[in-house]
Amino acid sequence: MDILFYHLTQSTLKDILPTLVERALARFGKVTIQCVSKEQRDSIDIHLWVYSDVSFIGHGTECDQYSNFQPVFLTTGQENPNDSKIRFLIEGAVCSDIDAYQRLVVIFDGSSVEQLNLVRAQWKKYKMENHNLTYWQQTEDRCWEKRV
Repeated sequence: MDILFYHLTQSTLKDILPTLVERALARFGKVTIQCVSKEQRDSIDIHLWVYSDVSFIGHGTECDQYSNFQPVFLTTGQENPNDSKIRFLIEGAVCSDIDAYQRLVVIFDGSSVEQLNLVRAQWKKYKMENHNLTYWQQTEDRCWEKRV
């Protein structure tokens, strides 16, 4: 399994998430985004509808009906009703069944000590389990640089 870590240093989650989700949709067809809090889920829910004047990303949440038909599913839980093969883990979310996916994308805020500590523990665990790990860190000009 491929596990990608995205270390935010210059941008916010809302700045980068739509682009990453659009790329994931193009490659995998469906996406699940897991948040720790309902507040974060609801904030992303709104943002994916309004992030651009010319586009939006269709999606649903665990509160909506017909979750299995959604191209992007937002949740605070472990479910995967749209049978996505890629799962985004936001603000320290942890997936209990990583084998159900082809790829995990862990996005974390570099200014949060709590998130940094959690990500370090995840990295060690996934490395011991022999997953393919990639670490991307933002540069000062907001580009992504592969570090590991």
